[in-house]
Amino acid sequence: MPGRLRVLIVDDHPSLVRAISRLLAFDYEVVGSLSHGKGLLQAAQSLQANVILLDVNLPDIDGLTACRQVTQAAPEIKVVIFTAASDPDARRRASEAGASAFVDKIESGGELLSTFKSLDAGRN
Repeated sequence: MPGRLRVLIVDDHPSLVRAISRLLAFDYEVVGSLSHGKGLLQAAQSLQANVILLDVNLPDIDGLTACRQVTQAAPEIKVVIFTAASDPDARRRASEAGASAFVDKIESGGELLSTFKSLDAGRN
């Protein structure tokens, strides 16, 4: 797959979305953002996103449910679960929902970039 990863960010905290967008913009194409899960799959497909960075705690849907819906309907779109959940089973549940990766918001900067580099390398 040629070109840069196309990323859709789904998080209901606008300041965090802006910060992540700036962080990722050097190496990846941030194609849009949503503050809710409604229409997530349609948005990802219309924006031709390769990766969705998805918060677990959204106002209208559980992020793991949204992850499961996306990965079942469009397995070519990778989902990275992004949360500050302190639940020790969070990574396991994200994997079971079909997530390609899990990033803790608290440790985000370097871990997020490392995760995206791994996903990008896996496309080649």
